[in-house]
Amino acid sequence: MNRAVAAIVLAAGKGTRMKSDLHKVLHPIAGRPMLAHLLASLAELRPAKTVVVVGEGREQVEPVVAGLGAEIAVQQPQFGTAHAVQQAQGALAGFDGDLLILYADTPFVTAETMRRMQSRLAEADAPAVVVVASRPADPKHYGRILASADGTIEKMVEYKDASEAERALDLCNSGVMAVRSADLWPLLARVGNANAAGEFYLPDIVMLAAQDGRRSAAIEVPAAEVEGINSRAELAGQEAAWQQRRRARMMADGVSLVAPETIWFSHDTIIGRDTVVEPNVVFGPGVTVGERVKIRGFSHLEGATIAAGAEIGPYARLRPGAEIGEGAKVGNFVEVKQARLGKGAKANHLSYLGDADIGEGANIGAGTITCNYDGFFKYRTNIGAGAFIGSNSALVAPVSIGPGALVAAGSVITRDVAEDAVALARGEQTEKPGRAKRFRETMTAKKKKQK
Repeated sequence: MNRAVAAIVLAAGKGTRMKSDLHKVLHPIAGRPMLAHLLASLAELRPAKTVVVVGEGREQVEPVVAGLGAEIAVQQPQFGTAHAVQQAQGALAGFDGDLLILYADTPFVTAETMRRMQSRLAEADAPAVVVVASRPADPKHYGRILASADGTIEKMVEYKDASEAERALDLCNSGVMAVRSADLWPLLARVGNANAAGEFYLPDIVMLAAQDGRRSAAIEVPAAEVEGINSRAELAGQEAAWQQRRRARMMADGVSLVAPETIWFSHDTIIGRDTVVEPNVVFGPGVTVGERVKIRGFSHLEGATIAAGAEIGPYARLRPGAEIGEGAKVGNFVEVKQARLGKGAKANHLSYLGDADIGEGANIGAGTITCNYDGFFKYRTNIGAGAFIGSNSALVAPVSIGPGALVAAGSVITRDVAEDAVALARGEQTEKPGRAKRFRETMTAKKKKQK
C-alpha cells in the first residue's frame, strides 16, 4: 500500500467518571499510559504525522505527547467529536493521504486493524468512510450501525437519537474511522448539531457521504479490541484482560508460570525460554530475563537485567539498574539497586546492595549493606572476584574490596581492602565472669519490692 497515512487521536474528554486528578488517558495499563499503548501500535504504520487533540488537563498530556513524537491540537471549548477532529486540520494542512481517527481511551486497537482500515479504504468500491465496528456483549450506549452482509453501511445513529428498533441492533460503532483527507474536511464542515445532545457528531459524516451517493463500509473486530476505558472498574478490567493475554503468550513462548493468574507483567517484559516464574511475582517496566532463570515467589523486579541461569528470590527486590550475571543468585529479602552481580556471585539473605560492582564468584553474607548515600551524594562500592563478605557487614562507600579478600562478620569497612587480605573492623569482645548471674539476682529482687 503506497498511500501516505496520518492519524488524529482524540484525547480531549474530561474523564469525569475516572474521578482522578490524573488525566484519564495517562492512567497506566501494564506500566504504560493507555495513550502510549495506542501510539505504540500506530507507530508500526510509520505515519507521516500524528496529531493528538487535547482539551481538559492538556498540561498533563502535552509532555507525554511530545515525548512520543506526536503533535498537539487543542479543542477548547468542546462541542463534540466532529468538532474535536476539526481542530487537527491546521496541523495536517497540506497532507494528502489516508487519515485514521482514533481514541486515546481505546488503547488496544492493533496495527493490524489499522492496516485493514487503510486497505478497505483503498478497495475498488472506494468507500468514503471506513468504520470499525464490533458486537459487544453489552452494547451499552454505543451508536448503532445498520449494515448489509458485505459491510456496506445503510445507517448509523447515536444511541441518544436511536429508536427502540435501532437500539436493538447489536452492531456497534467504535468511533474509530479511516477517511481520505480530501473527503474528511469537506464532510466535517457540513456536520450540524441538531440532535439530542446538541453536539457535532463525527459519525454524521457517514450519512452526509450517503447523501452524496457515496458508500461507507464497516469492518468488524473483536469487542475487546475497541472497548473504551472510562472508569476505574473498566481500567481494572482492561488490565486483567491484558495480563491474561500476555501470560498466555509467555507460556506459548516457553516460559513456565507456576500460577499464571498471580504473575503481573509490564508492557515491555522480556523473558527467555525455560525460565520458571513462581507465584506472586511482579515485573515492573524495563525487565529483561535470560533463559533458564528461576524467579521465586513474591519477588518484585523493575528496570533489571538478569542473565541466563540466575536465581532470584523468594522475596527479592530488584530495582532499576540491577544487573544479575549468569548463574548469580539473589536470595530472600535482598534488595539490589544500580548494582551489578558478576557471574556466579551470591547474595543469599537479607542484604542491601546499592551502587555496587560485585565480581564473579563473590559471596555476600547475610545482613550486608553497601552504605552508598551520605545524605547528599551517592558513592559506589567495588567488590572483587571471589571476595567473601561476612555477615552483618557495612561497607561505607566509596570503598573497594580486592579480589579474594575476606571481610570478617560484623565489620564496618571504611577503607579499601587489598587483594587476598582479611579485614576485621569491630569492637573488641570482653567478658565479665559471673556478671550475668548477679544482674539477674539484682533485677529479680527489685521486681519483688515493686510488688
